[in-house]
Amino acid sequence: MKSVLLVFLGGGLGSVCRFLVTLFFKTQVDSKFNFFSTLTVNVLGSLLIGLLLGWLMKSEGQYSNLQLLLAVGFCGGFTTFSTFSSENLNLLKSNLYLEFLLYALGSLVLGILAVFLGFIITKNLAAH
Repeated sequence: MKSVLLVFLGGGLGSVCRFLVTLFFKTQVDSKFNFFSTLTVNVLGSLLIGLLLGWLMKSEGQYSNLQLLLAVGFCGGFTTFSTFSSENLNLLKSNLYLEFLLYALGSLVLGILAVFLGFIITKNLAAH
């Protein structure tokens, strides 16, 4: 039951943070494409999970509650694959094929690079 509560709390906090990022983009960033907030949260979430998992892997399981709260809960609530998928479908329906390719492939590449960067940062911090 404790594990479920940790994921619930982290997921709720992550969802609220995602909502705030989306609100920021809607009110502060003038853009004809509305997917920048989704790209931002997905890349930031990928970086964060890379940092967290890199750090947590070195702790040999002693922080399993933090992993549930932050990696599973917060990052799971903060990032959004369903919105990403919906936005890609909307680009295809609007015949914006180049934008679709740039967004879909860019998100995938940037997300993987962000996780990798998180691991590298964690590794370099541990070396010092």
